[in-house]
Amino acid sequence: MDRAPNPPLDSDAPLRREDRGGVAVLTLDRPRQYNALDSGLLDALHRAVDAIATDESVRVVMITGSGKAFCSGHDLREIRAAADDGAALFASCSTFMQKLVALPQPVIAVVNGLATAAGCQLVAQCDLAVAAESARFAVSGVNLGLFCSTPAVALSRNLGRKRAAEMLFTGEFIDARQALEWGLVNRVAEDARLTDAAQELAQALLAHPRDSLALGKALFYRQLEAPLTAAYADASRTIASNMGADYAREGVDAFLEKRAPRWPAGGEDPRG
Repeated sequence: MDRAPNPPLDSDAPLRREDRGGVAVLTLDRPRQYNALDSGLLDALHRAVDAIATDESVRVVMITGSGKAFCSGHDLREIRAAADDGAALFASCSTFMQKLVALPQPVIAVVNGLATAAGCQLVAQCDLAVAAESARFAVSGVNLGLFCSTPAVALSRNLGRKRAAEMLFTGEFIDARQALEWGLVNRVAEDARLTDAAQELAQALLAHPRDSLALGKALFYRQLEAPLTAAYADASRTIASNMGADYAREGVDAFLEKRAPRWPAGGEDPRG
């Protein structure tokens, strides 16, 4: 059963959360500022992700923006006014990006428009991404003499090295189709179908046991940072442990018996 939309995290937080059918949708809601990441929005994102991490009713997370932009990056006015040249804001953003990786649920960026600088970083850091045809992407800080150092971390781990360097060194925009070709997003949809396309991807994830995806996501990121021998050792231990889980045994039995799996508690298909 669908849950009622969640109220704002607090009356001043520029972030909305809505839960439906196991999917938590976080909407950046500073449309006049093109959903720039100021300290208030980052604080709200931290609180939302911390709550979702322990919410077993949430199986998939979506992040999108209100208005014409997905996210235009950091709020440059706030950074310019900061006594520490924005060090605290950048540190908060970096911590939030790492929380997305640590989150047990898969995270989908639903890119409804412009995604620049830390907004492009957010797209890259999410596990998956669906973009509208009209979406455009850039890490354009270099045009202001401010190299996009923190976005470079996510981009260089998602795109080929030469393509990440081209975006970072030139500051030029790429469109949604180019982002798809380069590996920054998984799917591109007509603007009017963006929500449907994102829901289709979410439904594909919801068909699988929550615990299996959580275990797999953690292993996926661990092995990326490990040498080959260590990566295979970790993966071997992980899949052996996975095989001992009730949901995995049920899945294998269902395959061998040519029937649909009946997931045990913790791994249900919410569609019934």
